[in-house]
Amino acid sequence: MHKLFATAFAAFSLTASPVLAQPTDLLNASYDIAREIFEEENAAFVPAYEAAHGVTVTINQSHAGTSTQARAILEGLPADVVTFNQVTDIEKLVEGGFVSEDWQSEFPNSASPFYSLPAFLVRAGNPKNIADWSDLARDDVQVIFPNPKTSGNARYTYLAARAWANEEFGGDQAQVADYLTKVFLNVPVFETGGRGATTAFTERQLGDVLITFEAEVLSAVNLLGADKYEAVVPSVSLLAEFPVAIVDKVVDNRGSRDLAQAYLDFLYSEEGQRIAAGRNHRINNEAVAAEFADRFPDVRLVNVDDEFGGWAKVSEEHFAEGGLLDQVFINQ
Repeated sequence: MHKLFATAFAAFSLTASPVLAQPTDLLNASYDIAREIFEEENAAFVPAYEAAHGVTVTINQSHAGTSTQARAILEGLPADVVTFNQVTDIEKLVEGGFVSEDWQSEFPNSASPFYSLPAFLVRAGNPKNIADWSDLARDDVQVIFPNPKTSGNARYTYLAARAWANEEFGGDQAQVADYLTKVFLNVPVFETGGRGATTAFTERQLGDVLITFEAEVLSAVNLLGADKYEAVVPSVSLLAEFPVAIVDKVVDNRGSRDLAQAYLDFLYSEEGQRIAAGRNHRINNEAVAAEFADRFPDVRLVNVDDEFGGWAKVSEEHFAEGGLLDQVFINQ
């Protein structure tokens, strides 16, 4: 079982500590479809922090594809914390001297407070009978997901599809590449981020299936109605971690480290975990997860380390210019 399911969790403490002369605001740079979950997390954190410290704080949000966010921070966006959806973009901040090299050891579960997986959103009744990754390459199916050049969400989709194809075709890379090329050719438009892709599918009515994080899929069904959309979880998918980190260069300059630490700790608290599960994210707190067990179907998950040799290797082999992604990515 993946280490994400470990039962050891850092205790969240709002015990009073000196906060004089510290900033009372914080900027969280997050991924594109995380608006709703952090609106709720922030609304719970602010009064909890005030009750403990007697200080009212403001949590500001910035949302975009995490690759875009990482570049913005390197170019001057003063984010105190990042709540991203892929490790590689935090590693860009490490390389730039903004985040410490041991960031994954600073919070539990390799600094991932909750997780998800690529899943499918189809229209009610599933008129195209889309059940698994194989269906995405059919001639009669149009697929919606964002641009993997700008979206961590889309990179998980690409890797999950590739993991399925590796199994399906027994490692024959020519067949894998042919399959992935067909999938990309079936995408009528590439949005820059996950929320844009959801809008294209649900509001603009493009495509037959949306591929996005399961959390977004379930939220869309809940919000828009089971009479209009339904969720499909494929036979196998890829563990999608949502890593968090303190942006050391920013907090040290602003003096906001204590607030940043308390904020990210809150995501691991029972209240923070319950909010994440309520927003359709799979969580690590086993007691809270049991309350939401009927929401999440069983699925076989593979992970980047075992399937692809880790994120560093993925970045070099798949996402670097001229890499394996470029060899199959047909950008209409």
